[in-house]
Amino acid sequence: MAAMRQSRLVRDTSAFEHPDLGTVADLARLQLAARRLDFDVVLRNAPAALLELVAFVGLADVLPVELQRQAEEREERLGVEEERELDDPSL
Repeated sequence: MAAMRQSRLVRDTSAFEHPDLGTVADLARLQLAARRLDFDVVLRNAPAALLELVAFVGLADVLPVELQRQAEEREERLGVEEERELDDPSL
């Protein structure tokens, strides 16, 4: 069984607005070099186009993506209202 890598190199990829296969190749080379030094490269803020290319060339397992935790969505608290009877409109 392979030893678990201890160090991670996180690469923010949010600036890759128009990635191409060259972008994926560069990231794969970065991952290869990092692994030789016992690091793992993890992609952060990867745009959908980059993720699609990585999956298309079959490198999704080689170039992992950091899962972003979504901020918890909370409903706005509305004021507390007292329960009361509505006035009879027929009066």
